[in-house]
Amino acid sequence: MNSRVVRNGQEIASTPERGRNLLSGILFGVGLAAFIDETVFHQLLHWHHFYDRSTPEVGLVSDGVFHAFGWFAIVAGLFLVADLYRRQSMWWARWWGGVLLGAGGFQLYDGTVQHKLLGLHQIRYEVDLLPYDLTWNIVAALMLVAGVVLVLRTRGAGGRVRQERARAHA
Repeated sequence: MNSRVVRNGQEIASTPERGRNLLSGILFGVGLAAFIDETVFHQLLHWHHFYDRSTPEVGLVSDGVFHAFGWFAIVAGLFLVADLYRRQSMWWARWWGGVLLGAGGFQLYDGTVQHKLLGLHQIRYEVDLLPYDLTWNIVAALMLVAGVVLVLRTRGAGGRVRQERARAHA
């Protein structure tokens, strides 16, 4: 069912469009966070690989797989953006909420599950990890909170698609 929702005389996104805007943002956010992590911490700073519990060669291969995953998420998110834009259903505020949820969720998962639970790698080695871990996870939590706020603000009449369409085509 793809019926339109009208509140206070204003058309807002249908439920499937809301979900597609959110999913697109989440995919893009996960991919963007993965790209930044891979580029900055793996390639430029050489602090770690995606998988550090083996040889350097295995670490490089794991980085390549991780990098590909990030790009696939970005591309999938952008395909959804193109489709939403073509349908004139792009809802930028909701999409940005999804980006923050995706990036924050990815970073918190990385900082807790991959770093601590599974021990695949640490942010850095041979240093006191506490400041790095706190910074990593607090930034992730802040992105998640900001994403939740944006998504909640776009649940109702605050996220009117017709107004955003007019702005986008102006």
